[in-house]
Order: sequence, then structure tokens, then C-alpha cells
Amino acid sequence: MRRAYVFFNGELLGSKEFYLTLLEGEEGDIYCADGGANLLEKLGVFPREIWGDLDSVSEEILQKYEEVGVGIKRFPKEKDFTDGELVLQYVTEKEYDKIVIIGGLGGRKDHELTNLNLIFKFKNLSFITEQEEIFEIEKDKVILFQKGKTISFVPFSEKVEGLTLKGVKYPLDKYTLHRGDSICMSNIIEEDRCEISFEKGKLLGILVK
Repeated sequence: MRRAYVFFNGELLGSKEFYLTLLEGEEGDIYCADGGANLLEKLGVFPREIWGDLDSVSEEILQKYEEVGVGIKRFPKEKDFTDGELVLQYVTEKEYDKIVIIGGLGGRKDHELTNLNLIFKFKNLSFITEQEEIFEIEKDKVILFQKGKTISFVPFSEKVEGLTLKGVKYPLDKYTLHRGDSICMSNIIEEDRCEISFEKGKLLGILVK
């Protein structure tokens, strides 16, 4: 599986050891959106490229990365896309099987909510912290070997129609989940195979590790 890690300018929300183990255990190409370079500096890790207007990262850090061959893609501050969206447009074109966002949560709420919405614009995207993984639920999705873990489902459309959940403590069959409903919070995976399907809408999944 080809994997990319993209660091945003949020918070790590976990220990240094967790992220280093993640990067070393499941190797992939590393990219940065602007101040995500600060997070990598804390981890002592070098990215492949840094994208953005670069107003959130010091010239000292940029120079350090340039000296070892890291690609620096500088853009005007006045632009129609966030730095995170710019780098994701580029990374998505490389057709990775999975794109993991680190540092996309925490910090300003407007940034955090905008970042989460990118899940529905780009394929194979997930947000990872030490405590949870957040991802889009496709129309049909299977989650394997996560028995005992907590999973929640949050509608990102006015409603999610025909929602069916199998392999969980609280199953559903062809249920209509409306925006604001809390019935799908804190479910428990009870089988090695958890199946989720629905007919129409946008649905976010949150797996608590």
C-alpha cells in the first residue's frame, strides 16, 4: 500500500513516541502544509516537500530543510485555497492508496472544521491522532479486526438515508440519520468484521483507539 503523510499546522495531539512509531512502522512519503514543518521539526523528521505561503514557519527551519534537499513550494498569501488544500491537490494526483493527515486538528476551530470537510473532497483521506482516527464512510465500508473499540458516526449532510450497521453492539437497518442526531455516537465494535452501508448522504466515521 502506497501511503502519504501530510502534516498540517495544527497540533500533534499525542506523544512524540506515538508519531515516530507510526511513521517508522508504516512507511510513506511525507509532505507539509506550511506550519506543519514546525511539527516535523519537533519530531526530528524531514519531509519530501513543504507547500504554502510559509508565513507560519521560520526561515531558519526552511533553510535547514532546503540544505538537505527538501522541496519548498512557496505561494502568495492571497490565494483561494488553504495551504492544506494546495498540498492535498498535489498529493492526490500521485494516487496514494491512503493519505494520512497529522496536525489537522486542534488550534483554531475554523481551521479544524475546514480541514475535516476536506475528507469529502479528496479520496483515501484520514486524520490520525494518538486517540482516534477520523475518515469518510463510503457507501459500503468494511472495518476489520477492531473488535472492542468504540466507533461513532456523524452525518455531514442534512441526512444519511438507509444506514445499516452490522457487527456492532447497536446495529441499525435502513435507518435515516439526520444532522444533529446522536444515536450513532459511541457504538462498540463486537465482531472482527464491522460493516457499514448507506444509500445517500455524507457520513464521517470516528474510531477511538
